[in-house]
Amino acid sequence: MGKENCTTVTEFILLGLTDAPELRVFLFMVFLLIYGVTVWGNLGMIVLIHISSRLHTPMYFFLSHLSFVDFCYSTTIVPKMLFHILNEDKAISFLGCNVQFYLFCTCVVTEVFLLAVMAYDRFVAICNPLLYMISMSQNLCVELVSCCYLGGTVCSLIHLCLALEIPAYRSNVIDHFFCDLPPLLSLACSDVSMNELLLYIVASFNEITTTVIIVTSYLFILITILRMRSAEGRRKAFFTCASHLTAIVVFHGTILFTYCRPSSGNSTNTDKVATVFYTVVIPMLNPLIYSLRNKDVKEALRKVVHSKISS
Repeated sequence: MGKENCTTVTEFILLGLTDAPELRVFLFMVFLLIYGVTVWGNLGMIVLIHISSRLHTPMYFFLSHLSFVDFCYSTTIVPKMLFHILNEDKAISFLGCNVQFYLFCTCVVTEVFLLAVMAYDRFVAICNPLLYMISMSQNLCVELVSCCYLGGTVCSLIHLCLALEIPAYRSNVIDHFFCDLPPLLSLACSDVSMNELLLYIVASFNEITTTVIIVTSYLFILITILRMRSAEGRRKAFFTCASHLTAIVVFHGTILFTYCRPSSGNSTNTDKVATVFYTVVIPMLNPLIYSLRNKDVKEALRKVVHSKISS
């Protein structure tokens, strides 16, 4: 690409999901509804876990942080997207674009690690129930969650620092609805093969290591469940893990599809749909999955509602 076509940029233009004006109001209402459910669901889960003593266990400690991360990265993306849907001005500053990517990347990588930690927690709870509260001590839980946040921060800093080294872009128009790294790299004038390779390596490494932890944990869980003599015990153990497994399959499936496959020139719209799913839809689904399929959460919510009505 010739130098005459390259320039430094002070802002980017986000094209969004579609340029069809007749879909603006419909998309705005749909995503506003989804975001509202996301905010109330995740913040409600955090508050419920905090005030309900029966939910003061390692499992729900990790779940509260999962809800916090879901709320954070949905809030990083959706409000700006809603603004751009209804307005002709689709600009975002260079600094704002990089901050949005950094926060988004931090939250997503943190969630990847959190889901693996929650799988380990389920392994200890089912395979070694008598020592569960001792093995998963409060200090260990705090250390594991801290490592998840640290891992997310480090990974996003690596990508951000390399992205900031890009001297110029051939265009400031990003064919996406937020500042994700792949569409940003596609506009660079300089060689970004190192950025793309690092993105693929880091995403693949995180996916492989966390998947190994998850699969190993659930393999031992499955063996333990099959050895249980009580059908009621097997059913209870299965439903304890069902919500977490559902969240894992949905989240990791879209991450693998988006970041751990070779790029294609015709995959922009497909990538947008996949990205909408895990940036907008999954943060809404997680609290619903854990509340609708979890007796402890439903019972805690029932007691809180009953106590408020009685008072």
